[in-house]
Amino acid sequence: MKYKLAILFTQPPFGSATSREGLDALLAASAFCQEEEILILFLNDGVFNLLKNQQPAEILQKDHIATFKLIELYDLTECFVCQESVAARRLENAEWIFSDIRWCSQDEMFAKLQQAEKVLTF
Repeated sequence: MKYKLAILFTQPPFGSATSREGLDALLAASAFCQEEEILILFLNDGVFNLLKNQQPAEILQKDHIATFKLIELYDLTECFVCQESVAARRLENAEWIFSDIRWCSQDEMFAKLQQAEKVLTF
């Protein structure tokens, strides 16, 4: 499958605006592309964006994590989480904001990225 755009989340949700900016870019792009033309990947510390029950108010940050649920609502089905990144952070038993996570290996992620015309990394 060929993708017009791949959005790669590699940064944790708090400490900088990178994750929030990536989410804004994703939602803006979804208005201009068909759902299956956008590839969404969570790699390295980017997997922390999908954890349930985070408390950003404790570190005086706004909670934008719930907005990631729009990925399901917008029917953006080409969304994958890196298994190795989750395992490296010992999050195998974590609770996730998505009801149905699509897992893939890091090698599969890089193969998918090769199929994208443009890649934005956040």
